[in-house]
Amino acid sequence: MLEHGGGLIAAARRYGIPREQWLDLSTGLNPQGWLVPALPASCWQRLPEEHDGLEAAAADYYGSVNLLPVAGSQAAIQALPLLRPAGRVGVLSTSYAEHAHAWQRHGLQVMPLEPDAIDAALPTLDVLLLVNPNNPTGQRFSVDTLQGWRATLAERGGWLIVDEAFMDCTPEESLVPQAGLPGLIVLRSLGKFFGLAGARVGFVFAWSELLDALREELGPWTLAGPARAAARLALLDTDWQVTARQRLAADGTRLAALLAEHGLTPTGGTPLFQWLQRSDAQTIHEVLARRGILTRHFAAPASVRFGLPPDEAGWQRLAEALAELRG
Repeated sequence: MLEHGGGLIAAARRYGIPREQWLDLSTGLNPQGWLVPALPASCWQRLPEEHDGLEAAAADYYGSVNLLPVAGSQAAIQALPLLRPAGRVGVLSTSYAEHAHAWQRHGLQVMPLEPDAIDAALPTLDVLLLVNPNNPTGQRFSVDTLQGWRATLAERGGWLIVDEAFMDCTPEESLVPQAGLPGLIVLRSLGKFFGLAGARVGFVFAWSELLDALREELGPWTLAGPARAAARLALLDTDWQVTARQRLAADGTRLAALLAEHGLTPTGGTPLFQWLQRSDAQTIHEVLARRGILTRHFAAPASVRFGLPPDEAGWQRLAEALAELRG
């Protein structure tokens, strides 16, 4: 399996620092996520049931009824290649690696692309798969650009798959309201913005035939009852969502400024993380790790991603470590 951020137990063992002493900036999750209240006993004691209010809450929040709940985006990432047994798949050269990995595992030809090469490559592709905003680069694609690519692919039965895991901070840029159009598949998740990665809740938005085929592939009870109950409440909590967007926008700006102040101007980012492409990225990652600060290191291209500190003590600790790193 591929390596991901959040490997705090492994980091604690490797560097000999107790787990509770770490500042984990490796995941890009909202560090002040939505707090799950006590849930009714029935959600633990009964098999999960559809149409318990989750689908309606998701349709209102995301802006489309053309949806299927899944056990996090990862479930869809692994299942979608099974629904298209042959073809050529274009993916960004630097992006969330699970996408390319899943299609390669099922024998499809994966073509890594730079963003400015997509237009030229499009006539050769059966599937174009993008993360928007991209992880880890923060690259964004406009709705108009994406819709143009979707229309071109759909003319010959192709797909545009857009993973919007980091879209919640900028919902006006989402393609979900267009779900149902031929060839458009959009993935969403409660892991990042809501900070509920452990619940493993996601949604696929697409035309009805695709959703039916994916439902058959995944089988019944894709989400646990407690996960459904918590997700419904989170999606309905509009006051929390407004406040979280405002805070994350401010914190993302603050993180970019803090890094730049210490000579580490980000190459890109989103409100939830900042990304630095640098030849000394591994050294930065290692020096911080020895101080109990975990970042996400990428070997190719050499880069490091910083998530948000959870509190003022975390911000101060990061600032002090960056000052030591620069000195």
